[in-house]
Amino acid sequence: MFSAKKEDTKKTTKKTTKKRAPKKQTAEEETEEETTEETTDEPAPDSSMEDLSFLLNLGAGSSESAPQLRVTGIYGDINEEKCSETLYSMLLLQKSGMKLEPADPEDPESELIEVSEPFDFFVSSHGGSAVEMFSLYDIMRQIREVMPIHTIGIGKVMSAATLLLAAGTKGERRIGRYCRVMIHGVISGQQGHLADIENEFDEAKMTQKLYIQALAEETNMTERYLRNLIKKKSNVYLSAQEAVDLGIADIVL
Repeated sequence: MFSAKKEDTKKTTKKTTKKRAPKKQTAEEETEEETTEETTDEPAPDSSMEDLSFLLNLGAGSSESAPQLRVTGIYGDINEEKCSETLYSMLLLQKSGMKLEPADPEDPESELIEVSEPFDFFVSSHGGSAVEMFSLYDIMRQIREVMPIHTIGIGKVMSAATLLLAAGTKGERRIGRYCRVMIHGVISGQQGHLADIENEFDEAKMTQKLYIQALAEETNMTERYLRNLIKKKSNVYLSAQEAVDLGIADIVL
C-alpha cells in the first residue's frame, strides 16, 4: 500500500544588507566646498583700519572727501630755516588755490574766470632777522594781489613779526584778545674795526628806514609817527585793541 507522506518544506531566507559605495563628488562641488572653507577662515574687515586710512589722507589733494587745510605761518624766531619752509608753503597754497569757474554759476557754458581761495597765515614770534622778514613780506605782497591772505596774530607778535601781521589783506587781519604786540627799532651788535662798524651802522639805519616805510604803508601810522614812537621807547608794547586802533590788525578775536 502506498502511502503518500506530506513533508514540511519551510524555506529560510537570509536578510542581507547591501552597502552603497560613496557618491563621487564632481569637480564643481569640490571647488565650491573649498571656496566655502576659505571664505569662512577670512577675518571680518576691521572698521578701525578704514578710519585710520581716512585720517592719514587728511589734507591730501587726491582725496575728494578729505578736507584741505589752507594754513601756514611763522611760529618762533624768524630765521632762514623757518622762512624757507614758510615761503615754500605759501607758494604751494597760491598754486593750489587758483582755479577756473564759470562767470555765471547758473550757466556752466558761460565764460571761465580765474578765482582764488584765501589761506590763513598765523603769526606768533618774538621777531628775528630783518632780512628774512623782508623776504616773507615781499612774497606776501605778491600773493595778495591775486589771493587774499588772512593773517592771525596769537600769543606774541613782536619786532619783525609785527610787519608780517600787518601784511595781510586789509579787513582780514585778526589778532587774539590776549596777544601782545611790540614795535622797536633795528638792533645792531657789530664789533670790529671802526670802518666796519660805521658800514654796518649805515646798513642798520637803512634797514630801519625800510621797516618804518613798510609798516607805515600797511597801517594807519605815518613814518613820522613811527620814528617818534621808536625814539621815545626802545620797546613799544601794545594790546590787541591798540594794535587794531593803529591799523596793524583789523579784528580782535
